[in-house]
Amino acid sequence: MSNQNEVKAVPEKTKKRLNDRQLTDYENYMQQLVDWLLNIGKNVDKAEGYSSHTVETAVYQIDKFHRFIWDEAEDGYTLQITTDHADQYMQHIAVEDWQQSYKASLQKSVKREMKFRTHRRGGSTWNPEISYYDNGSTHQPRDFLSKEERIKIREAALSYGSIPSYSNLTKEERDEWKSYLAQRFELPKNKVEKKHWGRANSYKFPSLVWTSLDAGLRPIEVERAVVDWVDLENNVLRIPKQDSSKNQNNWVVALTDRTATALEKWLEEREKYDKYSGRDELWLTRRGNPYSSDSLSYLMKNLCDEAGISYENREMTWYTIRHSVGTQMTREEGLAATQSQLRHEDERTTMRYDQAPVEDRQEALDKMG
Repeated sequence: MSNQNEVKAVPEKTKKRLNDRQLTDYENYMQQLVDWLLNIGKNVDKAEGYSSHTVETAVYQIDKFHRFIWDEAEDGYTLQITTDHADQYMQHIAVEDWQQSYKASLQKSVKREMKFRTHRRGGSTWNPEISYYDNGSTHQPRDFLSKEERIKIREAALSYGSIPSYSNLTKEERDEWKSYLAQRFELPKNKVEKKHWGRANSYKFPSLVWTSLDAGLRPIEVERAVVDWVDLENNVLRIPKQDSSKNQNNWVVALTDRTATALEKWLEEREKYDKYSGRDELWLTRRGNPYSSDSLSYLMKNLCDEAGISYENREMTWYTIRHSVGTQMTREEGLAATQSQLRHEDERTTMRYDQAPVEDRQEALDKMG
């Protein structure tokens, strides 16, 4: 069962616009909705809920839907949400200059609320007049990073979580940064030492982010990645079939020189940390756990904040990186290179093309930023 405390039921933007009585009423409603989504919303019959990350996104988007009702529909504050409101909202977003995938995501969140109202409050079943999904397709258009955004994310990975060099600080400044590092690493302040400056300026994030920017790693592949995947002599990842998500083959995935250098530095640094002792995972979170979809999506949004990339009207998850690799690689080298780099086995797209050699894909990655 998901931790309900991880999801805020009411975004700050809405807290500021409601009066005290409206806010109490709204918080009560939204908390019921959050609890339902986390615990049974995905499959009522099996009491299966959504992940906290999915619910967090849904809450933000449902709240946006409510604000539309209160403002654009001119009803003022109300929780009497109807199927007419939902259809009005679909008509509203139809004319917005938003990506199709974002519109589909908004519709999905509204559907989840309407399902909740049907299940818990006896509301009418909503059958949208407008659909933002392809006809019968399970593969919807996805957000991806542009070439310029890929460069910004790559550079943001270098600055994310970094602090000034120990040698460039005065005694007073070091004392201030010790307080910050004590909180960051959950240590008593008197236990913070010079080595913790090195940990704060770690190569973990550059190696993780840059490898994903090259290889388009799925979240499950970040979780499964181990040291033995890394072949620095040839600047490649060697992913065995037992670890390759959705595939039955061993894969050789190209890396840029920059990424290989970051991985080399990270592997040297990694040996110094106790939490990696006796473990072969390539990357672990601060708490010593493998990365998950939720923790990677959280990291992705932090990187966007660091890079100054807005994601208000976009689905910004770790898959956004993967989709950018596929989009940019296809533009640079064609579908054969994309099939190899992203470890696809769909013969309908690749059967007419030869495999692109690793050297060509490495050159394409340099062009892609």
